[in-house]
Amino acid sequence: MNQIDWIGTIAAVLTTASFFPQAWHTFRTRDVSGISLGMFGLLTVGVGMWTVYGVLLEAWPIIIANTITLTLALMILLMKLRYR
Repeated sequence: MNQIDWIGTIAAVLTTASFFPQAWHTFRTRDVSGISLGMFGLLTVGVGMWTVYGVLLEAWPIIIANTITLTLALMILLMKLRYR
């Protein structure tokens, strides 16, 4: 792996890891009152597009990180729609 790949991988790990505390809190408490439906909807679409972009580039750090984040974002978005 070259230096650029390392930077991308570290960035992917950090941004994906930053999502886990919110996801864990939401799954544990089912409290979605502080989550903006509009923001989470846009975030989920954006992360989905990043995933497609990564696939088109065959960039595994982008694909893996955004697939994990997309899964968590979709789960939170569905909870927001269900428990609002």
